[in-house]
Amino acid sequence: MEEQSQNYEISLWIKRGITLVIGIVIWHLPIPWDITPDAWHLFAIFITAIIGVLLEALSIFTASIIALVAVVLLRVLSPEKAFSGFSESFILLILAAFLVAKGVIKSGLGRRIAFLLIRRFGKSTLNLGYCLVVTDTILGPTIPSNTARSGIMYPITHALALDTGSMPTPEGRKRTGSYLMMTYIAGQTISSALWLTGMAANPVGVGIAAEFGVNMNFGNWVFVASVPCIIALIAIPFVLYKLFPPENKYTPEAPEMARKGLLEMGPMSMQEWIMGSTFFGMILLWIFSPVLNINLAIVAFLGLSILILAKVYTIEDIRQGGGDALETYIWFAILYMMSTALNDMGFMKILGAQLATYLIDYHWITVYVLLIVLYIVIHYLFVSQTAHLLALYAVFLQVAVNAEVPAALMAFMLSFATNLFAAISPQASSSNVLFVGSGFLPSKDIYKQGVVITVLNTVIFLLATPWIMWASSL
Repeated sequence: MEEQSQNYEISLWIKRGITLVIGIVIWHLPIPWDITPDAWHLFAIFITAIIGVLLEALSIFTASIIALVAVVLLRVLSPEKAFSGFSESFILLILAAFLVAKGVIKSGLGRRIAFLLIRRFGKSTLNLGYCLVVTDTILGPTIPSNTARSGIMYPITHALALDTGSMPTPEGRKRTGSYLMMTYIAGQTISSALWLTGMAANPVGVGIAAEFGVNMNFGNWVFVASVPCIIALIAIPFVLYKLFPPENKYTPEAPEMARKGLLEMGPMSMQEWIMGSTFFGMILLWIFSPVLNINLAIVAFLGLSILILAKVYTIEDIRQGGGDALETYIWFAILYMMSTALNDMGFMKILGAQLATYLIDYHWITVYVLLIVLYIVIHYLFVSQTAHLLALYAVFLQVAVNAEVPAALMAFMLSFATNLFAAISPQASSSNVLFVGSGFLPSKDIYKQGVVITVLNTVIFLLATPWIMWASSL
């Protein structure tokens, strides 16, 4: 055992050395196009952090912390800019939602909901995967934030994992937890694409498309998206189930166990009633937040305040079990800051424009396919779907129109693609972050399974091009 441990340490430091060398090489490469030195150096640090995670040289938290130190000490960014990600409201929403989710679990409400779902659908892990995907799809049109929806679904998914015999350990997470968590992340890429109100950036794309003469509204959006989204929603849980199967596939005894569990729990406790009422109130406020003009993060903090005052989730609970929430908040804030800074420096727009110009002389179908694939692959450099859309949507749409790609077809596909790539990496969407911090999904698994899901989504939507082209022309 001691020899294995030493070999592991040696292997780990070799990987870290390789990561460092790669970063130094990228830093000193000739700077292409009109990219500024600071933008290039920030890119070198950012991509080195991602490579470190992919090589398993560093955890995503450690890589982010080192990257933060590097951008300040090497004077790539000012300290004020480097710390700016910690004040973003949607990142604070993640932190508050994480703590509220712990309240759902501690109160016993999450366990009760999990038992109810297992009693009805729990004969197989695949059924539970479909249950999560369908539930999020139903919530999609009413909650205009995939991050807020993940705050609702995370404690339920977590409870399902625990109550089907899975634990957030290297051995225990493979039973059902990893599958259920990844299925939800993957399913949300499609539930967000199906509805115009399914993700915050969707209406932004509508506004940009209007400048190109493309009319997109709630009705024609769901009509155009319906065929590929329905196919993808059916395919995703099944593909994950086959390629990355949970160890515990069939649980014929689970419904009976859940029934007995509910009997043992008895009627809902006062804490469950308070938690349930607070949770339902948060959902209502999130649904009507556009009408009431209420910040989503404030809704989450309001719910957390009520839980603390009612002693459903106490300050002591936060001190004892809030470490994973804080860790998740820190690494996501840092990566988001770096990605945003790259965008502000013009790096993303220059990169997208330069790559797109190489395609202009091809047939429009070739240009269309390559632009969609390129738009999706570039998301490895982004930590925000909205930032990605703002940086590249108009650029790619203009290049496509110049190449005679039908404007409506390209506008809809770029909007859908802004959701399809949300599972490509742990940081690809803020809605992933709660699940990444659960302990059930190591970063390497998300990168591996995320590629499969992103390729599956892309292939389904590209094959649906005739439908999208016809439906968007009506």
